[in-house]
Amino acid sequence: MKTKIHPSYFPEARVTCSCGNTFITGSTKQSITVEVCHKCHPFYTGEHRFLDTKGRVDTFQKKQETAKKYKETQASKKKKKTQKEEREGKSLKELLREAA
Repeated sequence: MKTKIHPSYFPEARVTCSCGNTFITGSTKQSITVEVCHKCHPFYTGEHRFLDTKGRVDTFQKKQETAKKYKETQASKKKKKTQKEEREGKSLKELLREAA
């Protein structure tokens, strides 16, 4: 092995979670800060909650609402267009196709 190219290893690195839990592990960093650990992660605790650290769930739900509104407006526009076409009768294109 080459010397002086590997990072230094700390066998007693302290990991600190945002819930307050701390434990010791081996790492190339002396201290590590995490947002979720095995004590507070919903998969291990059995709780049903969203881990939304950057507002991604809210952003997704807003997009879903916007898409639903857009779909409704498009459906109403399409309905109005078909009603208008029914009132007007046949278009010039349709009349020319029948004549040919």
